Amino acid sequence: MNKKMIGGLAIAAAGFGLVQYLRLQKKAELAYSAGKWTVTDMPDLTGKVIIVTGANSGIGYEAAKEFARKGAQTILACRSMDKAQKALAALQAEVPTATAEIMQLDLASLASVRTFAEAFKAKYDQLDVLVNNAGIMMVPYGKTEDGFERQLGTNHLGHFALTGLLFELLLKSPDARVVNVSSAAHHRGNMDFDNLMYENGNGYTPMGAYGRSKLANLLFTYELQRRFEALGAKAMATAAHPGISQTNLAAHMVDRWYLKPLMSLAPLMMQSAAMGALPTIRAAVDPVAKGGQYFGPDGPGERSGYPVVVTSADASYNEADARQLWQVSEQLTGVRYGM
Repeated sequence: MNKKMIGGLAIAAAGFGLVQYLRLQKKAELAYSAGKWTVTDMPDLTGKVIIVTGANSGIGYEAAKEFARKGAQTILACRSMDKAQKALAALQAEVPTATAEIMQLDLASLASVRTFAEAFKAKYDQLDVLVNNAGIMMVPYGKTEDGFERQLGTNHLGHFALTGLLFELLLKSPDARVVNVSSAAHHRGNMDFDNLMYENGNGYTPMGAYGRSKLANLLFTYELQRRFEALGAKAMATAAHPGISQTNLAAHMVDRWYLKPLMSLAPLMMQSAAMGALPTIRAAVDPVAKGGQYFGPDGPGERSGYPVVVTSADASYNEADARQLWQVSEQLTGVRYGM
């Protein structure tokens, strides 16, 4: 969305009719209605071990809280330990019975990913659900410490490495799941393997790179599911997207002048993080979910609503791209799955 489009939206939103509509839409989203999947439909998770990356805020925090509420041993895997500690304190205040802990994980660092995986395997002998949720969005061009373009490096390659390093544990855990959190922005992505990392910023745009990383999440999900099936494993891979939800993912952008008019309208235009977390939660624990399914909100344009199975862009089902992405990801990260 360019500056003129954003400015136009702000002006249009000032009209009473649209604002009133958005208020009614928000009210409808918050109302529980028959047949809508919510946290009350979650099964008991006692005895389960669940990792949620980026669980210190937003979608990740809401999902981790509900997993803990249902009895799961929940690991909040976060880059900032200060923020993680505050999130854990808030979670335990709301869910006093929670068995949850924090562990340090920086997905923009392969060394950190390896350290986390080793620490986790030293403590736990099972992993029932891995929620690959953490991410960055529409940041300026830059590189991770391993030399990867930041958005692809954090959103895809870090999670690819993490999943691979925990792969054997997933296979050992009955009915384990990997949930990759994508975005509607994957429709804007494309896989250019000749310039996957936008070397030296060539062709880079914040949205284009973000869309590519979110498309990669889905290509990875579907290829991982195919590989689980080839192994005859009971584990499965699913994906989810939160629609348009109130999180801090775009916090680095709020000081831009052309976005300030929209800030006061954000609560009316976006669903809560708790609602946005529902597709992820359903993908992680719904007993009737199937491998390879993609969950998103059921409202218009999948912007808001309750979680249902949705269809991703045609590009996400390109098996040749998925295989090539897998091979490139193994080469870049040095992580090869035990299969």
